[in-house]
Amino acid sequence: MLTGAESIVRGRIVSASAQLDDGVVTVIDDRISAVLPFAEWVAAHPDSAAPAFSGTVLPGLVDMHNHGGFGHRFDTVDAAEARAAAEFHHASGSTTVVASVVTAAAADMVAQTAVLRELVEDGLLGGIHAEGPFLSEARCGAQDPRFLRDPDLELTDQLLAAGGGQLRMMTVAPERSGYDAVAQRLTDHDVVVALGHSNADYTSFLKALRPTGFGTVATHLANGMPPLHHRDPGPVGASLVAAAAGHATVELIGDGVHVDPGFAALVFATAPGRVALITDAMQAAGLSDGEYQLGPQSVTVRQGVARIANGSIAGGISTLLDCVARAVRDSGVSLADAVLAATSTPAAALRLPDVGDLRTGYFADMLIVDETLRLRRVLRRGQWLS
Repeated sequence: MLTGAESIVRGRIVSASAQLDDGVVTVIDDRISAVLPFAEWVAAHPDSAAPAFSGTVLPGLVDMHNHGGFGHRFDTVDAAEARAAAEFHHASGSTTVVASVVTAAAADMVAQTAVLRELVEDGLLGGIHAEGPFLSEARCGAQDPRFLRDPDLELTDQLLAAGGGQLRMMTVAPERSGYDAVAQRLTDHDVVVALGHSNADYTSFLKALRPTGFGTVATHLANGMPPLHHRDPGPVGASLVAAAAGHATVELIGDGVHVDPGFAALVFATAPGRVALITDAMQAAGLSDGEYQLGPQSVTVRQGVARIANGSIAGGISTLLDCVARAVRDSGVSLADAVLAATSTPAAALRLPDVGDLRTGYFADMLIVDETLRLRRVLRRGQWLS
């Protein structure tokens, strides 16, 4: 870690607040102290040697929905395992990771949340996301149906207490009895209400999204929902309408498995600035085909696709930088828009402070990539990881 010392990074800068063909980011300790065009930096430092051009410089990526990676899981009470999962994604470019727990026995979810809380407080994780257990049986996907239940305040309060203010988001199906009370409780505790794994109709889902309801995020759009249909737009249509109006953010698993590249292009075109690329990564991310685990469920990865025994897709195995590259290459999304969807948009959706942009005062989190978005180096909190 740098201590009172200056670090200089020069390159093509692509971020929410700065688009520079040749720019310089100055870092002191763990914070960004300046972002300037190269010519302005030279004028301000006439006696300094010019830093070498390093490539394309991006903000550290923000993954708001992640279950683990490289053989490690976040749905665990082993802090070392959760730490290893976070460190894998950090080194892969996701310098801010929100750890997601999946539907399981209530006591297990509470215990896992308590362990993850400590890692958030240590600065290793950006927050906690509870995906379940208040989800639809009809759209449970890889969520274990044995543990699904109607929303109830008692379990909600237990999760809030275990999270100690670090529970950032909870995914709930709005059609389940008890939704309104739980959504209100979560909102009162500054927890983002995400809507997903839902079989609701268009009208009900749209009503549950702000400004009329509580929801501000659609969990992995089109997955765990009825398909979009021109006579029955369902949750997918409702989410896109709300996002286009600026009332919601839609998560999009950008791995090329969960959604077709053409659908991804449609989402970016419909809701500019309101798309959050996510990995939905699980234990197998970064590894080869084999047998893995997601919550209580066994998962088999074959030909790069993770599935449980009934055939449902069970999370992703890509990194977030892979998803950014795929959005650009396969869906025709501009680099600026793809980077926005993996940095400032998810940070804003979860109200994560000082991350997701290359801006003075923000954490010194950044990536250096080549022209094909291949990772060269990662800086996290002012320390080079690679």
